Amino acid sequence: MTEGTAHGNQGRSVNRRWFAVALGAVVLVVAAFTGVMALRGPQVDALLVQSAPLVRTLQFSARVATLSRVDVGSTVTGRVAQVQVTEGAQVRQGDVLVQLESDELAAALAQAVAAERQAQSRLVGLRSSGRSAAQAARAQANATLQAASASLARVQQLVAQGFYSAAQLDEAQRAVDVAQAQQLSAQAQVQANADAGTDVVQAQAQLALARAATVAARARLAQATLVSPADARVLVRDVEPGQIVQPGKALLSLALAGPTQLVAQVDERFLDQLLPGQKASVVADAFAGQRFAARVLTIAPSVDAQRGAIEVKFALEQQAPAFLREDMTLSVEVETARRERTLVLPQAALRGPVEGDQATVMVLQEGRAQARPVRLGLRTLDAVEVLDGLAEGDTVLRGGAVQAGDRVRARTVAWSAGAATAVSPTPGGDAGSALTNAMGR
Repeated sequence: MTEGTAHGNQGRSVNRRWFAVALGAVVLVVAAFTGVMALRGPQVDALLVQSAPLVRTLQFSARVATLSRVDVGSTVTGRVAQVQVTEGAQVRQGDVLVQLESDELAAALAQAVAAERQAQSRLVGLRSSGRSAAQAARAQANATLQAASASLARVQQLVAQGFYSAAQLDEAQRAVDVAQAQQLSAQAQVQANADAGTDVVQAQAQLALARAATVAARARLAQATLVSPADARVLVRDVEPGQIVQPGKALLSLALAGPTQLVAQVDERFLDQLLPGQKASVVADAFAGQRFAARVLTIAPSVDAQRGAIEVKFALEQQAPAFLREDMTLSVEVETARRERTLVLPQAALRGPVEGDQATVMVLQEGRAQARPVRLGLRTLDAVEVLDGLAEGDTVLRGGAVQAGDRVRARTVAWSAGAATAVSPTPGGDAGSALTNAMGR
C-alpha cells in the first residue's frame, strides 16, 4: 500500500467519526427539546376573562295590523249610482262612500210625510173645532131636553083636566126620551173629544203610526247612502256603479284610524324573556335603511296549541312611517336583557352540562389546567355572564381535550360576541324567532 492511499483511508475514517458525532448531537438536542416540550404540555387556546357590555335580544317576524277593520255593505237592495272612493283613500267619519239609486225611496218618504200631516191635522181638528162642535151639540141637546120636559109637564096637566087625550101624552113622553138620548150622545161626543177621550186617543195612535212610518221611510232613504263609520283608510273596494247590491254583501273594507300595532307569533320557548314595555327595533325588508322604534304592548294570555306560539303585540313609539301598509311583514328585534359591564365568556368555554346557573370551566393555574365551578347569569346563544368563580384577568382554557391536572401552554386568542348569532325556531313554520347577543368593549 502506498503512502497516499493510507492517508486517504485515514481522512475518510475521520469524516465518518465527525458525522456520527454531529448526528448524535442532533438526536440529543431533539430528544432534549421533546422532553422539555413534554414537560411544558400541549398548546391550548385560552381566553382572558374581561368585563364587557352584554345585550340579549330576540328577533322574529311581525305584521302590521290596525286596531279594527270593518266591512261596509248595503242593508237594502238597490242599484249603485256612484262610488265616491278608491282603494287606499283616507276618509273621515260621515264621508259618503257609495250612493244607491233612491228615487223610489224618496217617493215613499214623501208619502209617509203626507200621511203624518193628515193624522196631525185630524188630531188638531179634534182638539179645536171638533171639541167646540161637540160642546155646542151638547148645549143644544140640553136645551131640547129642557123644552121637551116642559112640554110633557103641560101635556100631563091638560090630560088630567080632560083637554088632551092619552095619545098626546104618549107623544110628549117620546119627545122627552128622544131629547134625553140626544143629550147622552152629545155628552159622549164631548168626552170622546177630551184629552183622554177615545177619539183623541185614536187620533194620537194614528199620528204615532204615521210618524213611525215617516221615520222608517227616512231611514230606508238614508240606507241608500253608505257613509264611513269613522276616520279610516279604504283597503278593499268591491263595488262599481250600476251593480245591483244585496244586503249582507261587503262592498268596502276599511281600516279604522287608530294607533298602528305590530302583531307577531313568537315561539313559546322564549316567553320567559318577554315583558310588556320592552323596547324593540323594527325594520321592513323593502325599507331596510329606515328603522323605527316600538315597544312590547301586550302578551296574549294563551298559547296557540297548533303552532306552539304566543301572540305578542307592539305599539309604535312615534307616528307610523308613511311606507307602512296593512299586513306588511316586518323584522322585530326586542331587547330582553342588558348588562352594561360584566364578566363574559363564550358558551364554548363551559365544560360539561350546565345545571341551572352552575357550570365548570378550565382555568390555567401555574402551568396546569384546573377545573373551577362558576355561577352563571345572563345567557345568550354564544355568550354567558359569569357572576361568581372567576375574576378579571383569569385565563380560561377552551380546548376540549384538556383534563384537570394536565400541563398546558396557553395560546391567547381574541374573542368577541359582537356578531349576532341566530337560530330559527319557527313556530308552525310561519313566524321565525331568533336569539341574539351583542358584546362590546
